[in-house]
Amino acid sequence: MNTQQQETAERCLRAAHDGTLTFPSIVKTLMDAGFEGYDIDFRRGTARYHLAGDSSTEITGHDLGGPVAERFDPTTVQQAIREAQTNAPGYTYVGFCEKVRAAGCAGYMVSFLGQRVVYFGRTAETHVEHFPK
Repeated sequence: MNTQQQETAERCLRAAHDGTLTFPSIVKTLMDAGFEGYDIDFRRGTARYHLAGDSSTEITGHDLGGPVAERFDPTTVQQAIREAQTNAPGYTYVGFCEKVRAAGCAGYMVSFLGQRVVYFGRTAETHVEHFPK
């Protein structure tokens, strides 16, 4: 991974948190930089960005504090996703993260190649969301 790719990953994570880039813009920026996807781990407070092959970078500082709820509620996770997709009034990425954590989401994996996001709970329950067409 080169310095520019590392900086791109860091910039995209900051932009998600401060609301300066939308999810589609972040996806495009990361894909243009050669990334295949990324993982968010709410329990560890990390984001890991993956290039083709075995190269990845982990960024700390994604910690929102507090434990992830024990029970995974896919309906609430899906409602939070719909708010994000429609950019509902008052939507923020940090608010999204708080909602899905309270719904038992321990993290999620974004695959640009598979055009989907897999949200998972502490018990490995999942909800798969395909990128909107």
